[in-house]
Amino acid sequence: LLAPTEMSSPSLKTGAYILIGVGALTMLMGFLGCLGAVNEIRCLLGLYFTCLMVILITQVAAGLVIYFQKESLKEELSSIVGSLIENYDPANDDKRNLQDTWDYVQRQIACCGWTGAKDWENNEILINKSMTEYPCSCSNSSKDLEVDSGFCNLDDPVNSTATYADWPVHEQGCMDGVEKWLKDNLGVILGVCTGVAVIELLGMILSISLCKNIHSEDYTKVPKS
Repeated sequence: LLAPTEMSSPSLKTGAYILIGVGALTMLMGFLGCLGAVNEIRCLLGLYFTCLMVILITQVAAGLVIYFQKESLKEELSSIVGSLIENYDPANDDKRNLQDTWDYVQRQIACCGWTGAKDWENNEILINKSMTEYPCSCSNSSKDLEVDSGFCNLDDPVNSTATYADWPVHEQGCMDGVEKWLKDNLGVILGVCTGVAVIELLGMILSISLCKNIHSEDYTKVPKS
């Protein structure tokens, strides 16, 4: 979980609240839909339709916000990651989950830092150790493959001090790595989003059809005077 001082971005907070709200609404929606369909209750089917419509509108709105505010979101994320790298401490258990997540990102994307390995020169622990250590999750050396997190010792440093250029780490920054991953998987992402939207539209259509059928049945059951 993000610490309060690090999770300071209003946009990210809003996004988290939206996801929580959508998750709760989805659970409620599924319950109402099943109950309405089984018992043929028109008002519940109407609520099911409304929930689906709200979720679809929310998804479209979130997509538009991300597209038009991507530069602002990138700056906010850069600030958060910069603070995380600067205060990264393997001995700090309070931030272990967040630090492990960042180590995982660096290992999986094969990147180092947000804009590059130079970002790690701001880390307080590495500065105190004259940069003779480096983040293990950034390493491109086979000897560090089994080390998941923390700092690794630089073998035979040329001087008593070193720089990020002396580290056996990936040159690519994680910002570029994430952008490249998104571009490479853009088709899959759009396909999944389109599939979800189509399913939601079908659910809306089916709920309307059921409401009409129930109304027709109720009308035919009304005794003629």
